[in-house]
Amino acid sequence: MDRNGESTRREFFRDMGVLAGGAALTSGLPLFAADAPDLVVVSGEDPKAMVKKAIEALGGMKRFVSKGDVVVIKPNIGWERTVEQAANTNPDVVVGLIEMAFDAGAKEIKVFDRSVQEPPQCYAMSGIAEAAKKAGAKVLFHTKLKTADIPIKDGVVLKKSAVWRDAVECDCYINVPVAKTHSQTRLTLAIKNHMGVTADDCGKAWHPKLDQVLADFASGFTPKLTVLDAYRIVIKDGPKAGNLADVQLARKCIAGVNQVSLDAYGATLFGKKPTDVAHIDLAGKRGAGEIDLAKLKIVELKA
Repeated sequence: MDRNGESTRREFFRDMGVLAGGAALTSGLPLFAADAPDLVVVSGEDPKAMVKKAIEALGGMKRFVSKGDVVVIKPNIGWERTVEQAANTNPDVVVGLIEMAFDAGAKEIKVFDRSVQEPPQCYAMSGIAEAAKKAGAKVLFHTKLKTADIPIKDGVVLKKSAVWRDAVECDCYINVPVAKTHSQTRLTLAIKNHMGVTADDCGKAWHPKLDQVLADFASGFTPKLTVLDAYRIVIKDGPKAGNLADVQLARKCIAGVNQVSLDAYGATLFGKKPTDVAHIDLAGKRGAGEIDLAKLKIVELKA
């Protein structure tokens, strides 16, 4: 793989027929949400400019946020790591979404995650807390949140889940993961990022059959919008990582409505096919989203 992984990704798309046929790759922006692509992939040097261009190409933030809405933005803030270490979502991506949501008429925006390490340190070191507060959002610790049970219809392993109440009672929930490797699930992208929205005892209820549980949850909890931060990606020793040698500058931002389809594309950033990652494959087989990239309309842009 070259420095940005571009050669490998294009080889995968060539092999799967994406560049040659099934998916639409174009630089034009859709005029109406009904004409919006399934996925938008933006390349560039400015993460905030990239996410704004991606959302515009999906039909604009007003497709997802209306005047007076309460919006929840859920990045990865799981680790005591800096922006350069890439274990957490890039704060510029979060700020870009906050600004667009307010511009679309949002009344209130909340930002939170269930941190794996100590929340105050994770929030501070990630740069997200300061940046989100400055942009006007409310930054919350999961330890202060209440829960609500949601059913997981037809869950193979997971039948219900206790999620943070704010995430289910808001008008618009936006999932904003960062792209990383993972020791158990191979990759952690959009679906895996939702382990930060549940209050379940994941050690007992999720980890023993994690790939199936992730696929179950992806069928029962669906964001309005998902944005994958792939400006920096962790290619080794994720999700915690920490070694700058394990971070690669991919300089990508991927946005879409269906989290499973987005993860299918995200797998290619690591030289993998969607079916190489068990929970993505299982979610696709459950009908939670299309993982055959040749069947998706994918727009590639530069910012």
